Amino acid sequence: MDLKFYFSLFLRRLHWFLLFLIIGSAIGLTLAKVLPPVYVAKARLLVESEQIPDELAASTVRTEATEQLEIIQQRILTRDTLLDMANRLQIYAPGSGKAQIALDADTLVEDMRKRISMVTTGGGQRGAASATLVAVSFEASNARMSATVTNELVTLILREDVAMRTRTARQTLEFFEQEVARLDKELAQRGATILAFKEKNQEALPDSLDFRRSQQAASQERLLQLEREEAGLKDRRSRVVSLQDSDGALQDATPLRDQSPEQRQLQSLRDELSGLRAVLSPENPKIKLLEARLVALEDVVKEQLARAAGSRGGETLDIYEVQLVDIDGQLDFIASQKAQVQASLDGLAQSIEATPGNAITLDTFERDYANVRAQYDQAVANKARAETGDVIEALSKGQRISIIEQAVIPQEPERPNRVLIAAGGVSGGLLLGLAMVLLLELVNTGIRRPADLTAQLGIQPFATLPYYRTRRETLRRRSLIVGVLGTFLVGIPVGLWAVHTWYMPLDLLLDAIGQRFGLAGMVWPVPTAWA
Repeated sequence: MDLKFYFSLFLRRLHWFLLFLIIGSAIGLTLAKVLPPVYVAKARLLVESEQIPDELAASTVRTEATEQLEIIQQRILTRDTLLDMANRLQIYAPGSGKAQIALDADTLVEDMRKRISMVTTGGGQRGAASATLVAVSFEASNARMSATVTNELVTLILREDVAMRTRTARQTLEFFEQEVARLDKELAQRGATILAFKEKNQEALPDSLDFRRSQQAASQERLLQLEREEAGLKDRRSRVVSLQDSDGALQDATPLRDQSPEQRQLQSLRDELSGLRAVLSPENPKIKLLEARLVALEDVVKEQLARAAGSRGGETLDIYEVQLVDIDGQLDFIASQKAQVQASLDGLAQSIEATPGNAITLDTFERDYANVRAQYDQAVANKARAETGDVIEALSKGQRISIIEQAVIPQEPERPNRVLIAAGGVSGGLLLGLAMVLLLELVNTGIRRPADLTAQLGIQPFATLPYYRTRRETLRRRSLIVGVLGTFLVGIPVGLWAVHTWYMPLDLLLDAIGQRFGLAGMVWPVPTAWA
């Protein structure tokens, strides 16, 4: 390999190599100088577990730590919250001597979401339980602004955590308060329904069924007794009437001193007849004669009594009539008693017949009442637990997020790595220059040395004469090369500075170019909103 020949070729194309080296170096050095510093302030948070054991008093907020953090993150990254934060902290306010960058709301929100980073570690990982840690950071071109926004994010996270937990506990308590009130009202309504049903059917309730059956048996026994008494009185009356009809005896209730001679004679004949019947046969003529005289005398006495009763207005009754009146009065009383007992039996029978249906209805009412009462007792117990949970969250004794490390003002920017950018620009220019020289030589098929002449034409040259330029040509060629190289050397930094100052910051421009070509995050590192 003829290294001297290749070195001469490199020297011949040296201006191309220098051109790309200058371009790459100018771009790299300019970017390393012009790109704004990115300061990242970081804060660390810890998700603490409940300070009171669940066995003693449990919180009603059961949201997992990771889920809680995701909810908080989504609420913080909402459009309204980010716009309010940007305006309140003047994140996009221009610095001294710098022009205001016009950003619409969508671009501002998108940029804020890219610059906010929240990284969660531990907690829900498999294996041994570990603490849940949250790293919060914010990127800004100003170190103080980075720390200020990061601490504001921490404040929002803590505030949202407390608000979410207390709001959840309060909503739980309010729900069970409403549930207890509703069930209490329903319980009162069902109790009133049962009471009204019992009052309406108090004579046909199942709890008094045995008593009513005993009453029914007693009434039936009483009815039988009255019927027996009635039968006895009716028999007695029939015997009195029969006796009166058979012997025609007349029971005179008139005192002896007031009796008429016929009455005294009638009584004497009765006594005599009674004595003769004891010793003589009923067919004895003497007895027949006395009976005939007795009948005739009774008719006379009856007429006398009838006339006497008519003259005294019926004030005096004989023994027969008194007995009949007494018996009839007792029969009327027994009849009224039987009617009362029968009415009682009819009512008892009707109530006993209605008792099974009432028992089923009452059992349904009481079962519904018991179900509502069980729900009410459970709601009261849940309300008590909700009150305990509300107190726990109000005192911040449940799961909470606490600050381990506040964000401080960073002393050094996180990026850009200016040395790396400058070295990358120089290295890129160097590689591009070498590649350009190599490409030019590969596409050049001309004869450049005697060996090429022999190889292509098959002839052997006697001597070679080099191409000599005049001093003027050499000076003009070198002036052109130096002018072009100087133009790139000065123009590239000036152009990049002008674009960065008057059009768009280079970091935003590179980001926009990367997004346009699908290289976002590769051309310029872009932080994610949640890692």
